[in-house]
Amino acid sequence: MGTGICVITGTDTGVGKTVLTVLLARRLREQGRAALAVKPFCSGGRTDARLLQQAQDAALSLDQVNPWHFRAPLAPLVAARLQGVRVRLRDVLGYLRGMRSRCRLLLIEGAGGLLSPLGVDFNARTLIGALAARTLVVCPNRLGAVNQTLLVLAALPLAASRRAQVVLVDPPRVAASAAWNRKLLMERLGRGRVHVLPRLSQSEIAGRQAVRPRVRAMLDRLADDDS
Repeated sequence: MGTGICVITGTDTGVGKTVLTVLLARRLREQGRAALAVKPFCSGGRTDARLLQQAQDAALSLDQVNPWHFRAPLAPLVAARLQGVRVRLRDVLGYLRGMRSRCRLLLIEGAGGLLSPLGVDFNARTLIGALAARTLVVCPNRLGAVNQTLLVLAALPLAASRRAQVVLVDPPRVAASAAWNRKLLMERLGRGRVHVLPRLSQSEIAGRQAVRPRVRAMLDRLADDDS
């Protein structure tokens, strides 16, 4: 994903998008790369945005990381309606293109799953197509992961789907299906497009403890992907 824009989306909410985006943002900064990370939409709290801000050593203000935030823990479109707000696609694209002009690589963390409604008649898929963005698809590494991942890939714009990378996030207890998920997805997509993020401690996520070498190697593969 060397330069340009990369959208981190997922098969659902709470699947590990923020953890992956935080780790990538921190790793890119460690390597001296001119990268920024944003989460345009937050509903029900701004914890995710604050984690992203911290991962970038406060290079951006909280409102720059997260310009649209709403009180209700609902899909952004619904939460915005409850506050009498209409978020339009042109405004979001203008904000994202402005942030892209400030860096060589812009990471954009989505809200909810790929097709979760973000604003008036648009979702993360719309943003990916309009920005010609690379895509990382995050999915919990559990039973059902193969189906969920392939459904998201099928819903992506064709160009994004062909080069999207998949990150399976291990749960606290890894089930027997986990190894098969990776194997089956690699058979379908190719070995280089499927990655596994092991369960991390809060210290690793927060940056108080160095992540293990296996995780650093995975992050480097994602960051250097130019497919």
